[in-house]
Amino acid sequence: MNKELSDKWQDDDMCFACGKENAEGLKLAFEIEDGRIRTEFTFGKKFQGYTDIVHGGIIGLVLDEVMVNLPWKIYKVPVVSAEMNVRLIKPARVGRKIIFTAWFANENHHRKLVDTASEARLEDGTLIARATAKCVKV
Repeated sequence: MNKELSDKWQDDDMCFACGKENAEGLKLAFEIEDGRIRTEFTFGKKFQGYTDIVHGGIIGLVLDEVMVNLPWKIYKVPVVSAEMNVRLIKPARVGRKIIFTAWFANENHHRKLVDTASEARLEDGTLIARATAKCVKV
């Protein structure tokens, strides 16, 4: 990554997904357990695509967020997504809690490129979506 650009990567707490200062943001909070990271969110109607169905893009956004926060929260290593693949499996209804979890996809998380995986499930365990990402250390 360009050194000039990387010197400017800072967290001002305005991230749409996790920033505590972003009035319009999701303000996601994370829990770490057994080398995994977890967050949950209940999406309101303003996050819908079709009537009462959560927009797939916002589910992808949270899957990305848990994956990039994994190396940060566990190892204090900041990363950004360089490549992400999302597989939407079932629609999620507005108003239902979705649990997002991420983990390291391989044991090579100490190199420049970090492979992560994540999933989104309803409280009853129903799988909503899966994602993988190649994250670059910044």
